[in-house]
Amino acid sequence: MNQFTKWCWLLFWVVGISVVHADDVTKPYHILQKVKLPGDSGWDYLKVDSETRRLYVTHETEVLVLDADTYKLIGTIEGIQGAHGIALARKLGKGFISCGKSGTVVVFDLKTLKKISEITAQKDADCIVYDSATTQVFTFNGDSANSTVIDAATGNVVKTFDLGGKPEFAAVDGKGHLFNNLEDKSLVLDIDTRTLEIKHRWPIAPGETPSGMAMDTGNNRLFIGCRNKLVVVMDAKSGKVIQTLPIGDHVDATYFDPASGTVFNSCGDGTLNVVQQNSADNYQVVENAQTEPGARTMAFDSKTGHVFLVTADTRPAPTPTQDNPKPRRKMIPGTFRLLVLGQ
Repeated sequence: MNQFTKWCWLLFWVVGISVVHADDVTKPYHILQKVKLPGDSGWDYLKVDSETRRLYVTHETEVLVLDADTYKLIGTIEGIQGAHGIALARKLGKGFISCGKSGTVVVFDLKTLKKISEITAQKDADCIVYDSATTQVFTFNGDSANSTVIDAATGNVVKTFDLGGKPEFAAVDGKGHLFNNLEDKSLVLDIDTRTLEIKHRWPIAPGETPSGMAMDTGNNRLFIGCRNKLVVVMDAKSGKVIQTLPIGDHVDATYFDPASGTVFNSCGDGTLNVVQQNSADNYQVVENAQTEPGARTMAFDSKTGHVFLVTADTRPAPTPTQDNPKPRRKMIPGTFRLLVLGQ
């Protein structure tokens, strides 16, 4: 083999390896499995505990608990009135479920899934997060435009404070700061979890009507999924908008995976928006994976890299009336299902 031929083979080998590596990195997300779930009522947030391999699915009057590997039903947490979100305090062995219709928080045992107690919050208790820095649970009560703070250890209500707008999702940095979207004001609140004071109110323009939120705590970056089809990247120290990127319609959940530097936005139009973090200040959309219409909320499994979503088939919405100007679609019985996405 002459020198020229050797160089050609070497070039071919290097290029070949590079192409294979690129294919691995850019391999698209797709539906790996669909799992039929029981019940015909509505749903909201999902929560996965990657360590204990449990997947929690809120389902109106109950929370379904699935094995995160086999997707088999482990048990249910019942006695819920309008299940919305779930927060986990693992060191305390407790889980917390926000119940919008009753304006309460149901506390359950993480091992047995048995109900421990029920705490009074406020009307339309929706988003719920656990702050490890203060061992407190925060509910964000949509129609009440306030937040209820609960001592996770004792179950006592510490305080309920006004937010000045309708809250949506929130994120904590684990260092004493909590960030929350105000849906009707297009603002992000910076809340001190120790003093329970609102330190800043930051506009998210050109983003509007924020819903999903996630955080890169290492780089102090917030990712805010907005209903005007944008995800906003914000500096969590200054409130400066770093970048905006296009996403699908009716986003409801946003998640950041620090291991891969990936931001996910699940949208009700049947798309999963995937954004790659090139640096703390530079991002690009790499994919809009197809899911199914209605799959607007999600959970991410850090062990497998799988994305979990739920949806159901629905009938067309009835004609609007004076009493019901914005009628909702009704679920077709027997169609509630889990979608498992992966690469």
